[in-house]
Amino acid sequence: MAQSQEGRNLLAIIGDEDSITGVLLAGIGQVAHNQQKNFVIVDAKTQVSTIESAFNDFTARKDVAILLINQHIAEKIRPTVDKYHQTFPTILEIPSKDHPYDPSKDSILKRVQKLVGD
Repeated sequence: MAQSQEGRNLLAIIGDEDSITGVLLAGIGQVAHNQQKNFVIVDAKTQVSTIESAFNDFTARKDVAILLINQHIAEKIRPTVDKYHQTFPTILEIPSKDHPYDPSKDSILKRVQKLVGD
């Protein structure tokens, strides 16, 4: 069943303070009239349940086209990220300043390699 991208025009992000700041400075941040934000800042005190809840909220929204998540944060909710198989919003794991990108942990790259046969 194909999923429509019509009406999806937001980029959402779950990330550390530096990543969120960069995205906000680029002008991508939004707080809707109902106080619904398109970003969640995660720090050392953020509980895994809060991260998982934000992930589920963003993936359920009909206005989000792409969800960026720092890879080290995605690792904290890896089973949830790996279970997500919808086309929209697309999940992209990104590096952070203190945590370099590791392709062997990226769920989308793993699926691509499985399809290609690598």
